[in-house]
Amino acid sequence: MREGTIYREFVDRKDRHVTLRAPRWSDNDGLLALFNGVVDEGGDILIGTRSTRESELDFVSRLLTNVEKDRTVSVVAESGGEVVGHVDVWRGSGFSDHVGTLGILVATSHRDAGIGWELMMEAEVQARRIGVEIMKLEVYARNARAFHLYESVGYMTVGRLSRNIKRDGGYLDTLIMVKNVPR
Repeated sequence: MREGTIYREFVDRKDRHVTLRAPRWSDNDGLLALFNGVVDEGGDILIGTRSTRESELDFVSRLLTNVEKDRTVSVVAESGGEVVGHVDVWRGSGFSDHVGTLGILVATSHRDAGIGWELMMEAEVQARRIGVEIMKLEVYARNARAFHLYESVGYMTVGRLSRNIKRDGGYLDTLIMVKNVPR
């Protein structure tokens, strides 16, 4: 997929125009702000430390290279010239190259407006295009909002990893969820 390719546009539930597109180099600062915003709010994501501009440049470089080679799917949600969401699906290798691992972030200011759902649906379309047949993700067991989103788009819980996260002096469980996305 070419850098910046527009997949589609829609109006969210709060009447904001949103564009779903492939990432571009100029998204580095927007992706960094999105990620660090979720970390700063203490969001239930698997990485709990802020990213630096240099490490984000490395991430975007790897991402764009893999997107170009159809090894990874990446969808940026942009609204008002700002990156407000991102989803990626990293395709496995070898005998697991039909399985993709999904990660998603939506800015606090743009949650509960349908953007996460739209990102998930577009990720599925693009993942299918590159040969992914099964999508999987991991979610904090306590993250009801994310769990509800994943269930609403057809993911099923297939496992629980007890005490998988050590955070704030305690342990948290994560759930493994999957969805078949046959061609």
